[in-house]
Formats: sequence, C-alpha cells, structure tokens
Amino acid sequence: MMRLQRYLAQAGVASRRKAEGLITAGAVSVNGAIVRELGTSVDPAADRVEVDGRPIAAVAEHSYYVLHKPFGVVTTMHDPQGRRTVADVMRAHGVRTRVVPVGRLDYDTAGVLLLTDDGDLAHVLTHPRFGVEKTYRATVRGRLEPQAVAAMCAGVTLDDGRAAPALLRVVAARGLRSTVDVTIHEGKNRQVRRMFEQVDHPVIDLVRLRFGPVALGALAPGALRAASEREVRALRSILAAAS
Repeated sequence: MMRLQRYLAQAGVASRRKAEGLITAGAVSVNGAIVRELGTSVDPAADRVEVDGRPIAAVAEHSYYVLHKPFGVVTTMHDPQGRRTVADVMRAHGVRTRVVPVGRLDYDTAGVLLLTDDGDLAHVLTHPRFGVEKTYRATVRGRLEPQAVAAMCAGVTLDDGRAAPALLRVVAARGLRSTVDVTIHEGKNRQVRRMFEQVDHPVIDLVRLRFGPVALGALAPGALRAASEREVRALRSILAAAS
C-alpha cells in the first residue's frame, strides 16, 4: 500500500504537492469513488485510480531527459497563450513518454531543464527543504564591484523575503557588462534576476548551467539527451537521502 499522492507522483501525473491539490479538488477517484482525503492509501496492484476520468497506471521504469531549454519557450506542458512549450520541443524530438519538467525556467531564461515521470524525485528536487543547488551564468549591466558581490554572498532582501546567501564567481568584466556564475539553493520566482536588480546590476542574459548533479555542458539550445547513468545514480541518491 502507498499514499495516493505518492502513487500519482510516481505515475508522473504531477509532483506530490500538485497531486495533493488534485485530490482535494475532487479530480481523483479510486475504484470509481471520488477521494478527497490526503491520507488515503491505495494498492497499486489492485486499486483502479483515475484522474478526471482517465485511468492512471504506476510507472515501473522511470525516464529522465535533459533539455537545453531555449529562450522564448514556456516551461509548461500547455500554454493558453499559444506560446511554444517544452512539450512542443519534446514532441519535436519524438518523445512520447509522459514526462514533466522538474521546476521551471522563465520564458526569457535558457539552460538545463530536467524532465521525468519520477514524481517522488521531482518533489524532492523542487522542495525548498532539500536545498538543491542551481548554477546560472548571468550577463549583467555594469561592472560588478566587490561590494555588490559581497551583498549577494551575504543574502539580499527581496520583496518576498530575504534570499539566502549565493555563491558568485565573476567570469569576465568588460566595458559596461559583467559575466557572473551564481549558485543558489532556493527557488523564488525570478530570483537571480531580482537579486541582481537589488544591487543595481540588471540581468541582460541568463542561462542555467547546472541543476543539482545535471550539467548543461555542450548541449545546444533546443537539444535533448537522456540523462547519463552517472546523473541518474546521483539523482536517485538525492531521493534516497531525503526519504
């Protein structure tokens, strides 16, 4: 037996947190009866689980893909505004497996994006409690002075609370621009951009280089690859440590 929200997460329907929302909203039924209690347990081998009337089967073997999300692509499976989504990119690569993006990258941010049907892993990688590190390369306006670097390393105050200290490495500073690698372990909305704005260095260009153990490397914009065995082992070790 397992909790219903975990079953839905393992089936790749949604993260465990979003699965809880589906349950409380009355979108999930077990053996034909709507279930709204988060403590409900199901038997994967015997119970019939449906979401909005669609049968859901637990996934035995999970899939893990690494995408270089290009600029101008929305990190959702469907966009009501008709913009290009990561689902469109996956279909263009011939991927029919039901995978979802782990976390999100903004429309105007490119870089490494993990997609999987492993709901338990997605929950851990995106939950603030587990503090998975993300590294970005930012091109910012102006020459980044030591006091600005010190402020970000100490943790700047944003309009939704204080950001945890970041790690910074200045890659280059030429003319009126600086290139900086910044590592954070939170997931506040547009966090890196807002942090740089707080120290008066607006972001011109932003690319995520690393998400936990998964690195962008030489993957071209729009390109897709299966996660390596080393990456999958590292991801599973994060999940095991959090269990």
